[in-house]
Amino acid sequence: MGHMRLRFRQLQAFHAIVEVGTVTGAAEALGISQPGISNLLAELERQTGLKLFERLHGRLVPTPEAELMHREIDTVVRGLDHVTQTVVDLQNKQAGQLQVASQHSMSFGFMPKLIAEFAKSRPDMNISFQSQYSTKIQEWVLSGLFEIGICEMPMLYDTLHSYPINVETRIALHKDNPLAGHEVLTPDLLRNEPFLVMGPDHITQRRLRDAFERANIPLNAKVHSHLFKNLLAFVKEGMGVALLDRFGLEFDYDNRFVARRFEPTIMMEMAVITSGTRPLSQLGQEFLALLLAELQPYTADDKPIVRGK
Repeated sequence: MGHMRLRFRQLQAFHAIVEVGTVTGAAEALGISQPGISNLLAELERQTGLKLFERLHGRLVPTPEAELMHREIDTVVRGLDHVTQTVVDLQNKQAGQLQVASQHSMSFGFMPKLIAEFAKSRPDMNISFQSQYSTKIQEWVLSGLFEIGICEMPMLYDTLHSYPINVETRIALHKDNPLAGHEVLTPDLLRNEPFLVMGPDHITQRRLRDAFERANIPLNAKVHSHLFKNLLAFVKEGMGVALLDRFGLEFDYDNRFVARRFEPTIMMEMAVITSGTRPLSQLGQEFLALLLAELQPYTADDKPIVRGK
């Protein structure tokens, strides 16, 4: 059958007609004129010597030969669409795309503020920002969906670069709560207070429970929720007190609550993470430097955040 030169454009047209069922639809899908599509199809039928479609009630129905061809072509066409999309994504990245994911407590105040500051001098930058649970964030950074993540420990993958941050927690209480008169709160002072707590597997919750157990004082857990932001909302409604990290508290300018130190001190270990296997984009490097500098005051021991595995 001699040398047959099939052009990708013909295969694409053929694929579109099979998928959509009409020349009009295929033309729209590919952004080519209808005569253009008809010509490509005619060429393909001529070159292959196969009849590829029957007309039925205004629709083009593929012949058995066409069905077979479609199955072969499908992977190729989809593959190329995917490549095209990737190229577009890369072009956008060149134009600058900041990709950051953060656990929830930093995502309402600290991060938007920081990203906005970073964006001031970079008007062309695109921003992709998500808040999520820490395990998800580690998966996202690992798979390259996001360049930079901020998550709670523990680290689940050893191929991530992590920059540890140790954040102190505080007790948030309604401003009218008499205990607001104390600088520092202890399990003893909080003996009968209703507590709004995270799920039992959250590190802050485990440590809070331990602190109360060691002091032989029952912890009165009244409301359970899954985000610091939700706990704080209940505090504002006068439902009780909650142990929260500083990020959730300091960027909330609602005056219905106050925050006090808790002793024994409860720390929350967090980390800024990047991929250990992919280099950071120029933009990512610049943002990372800013982020680490801004986080410095929040780390309890004020030791510089050093790079490390």
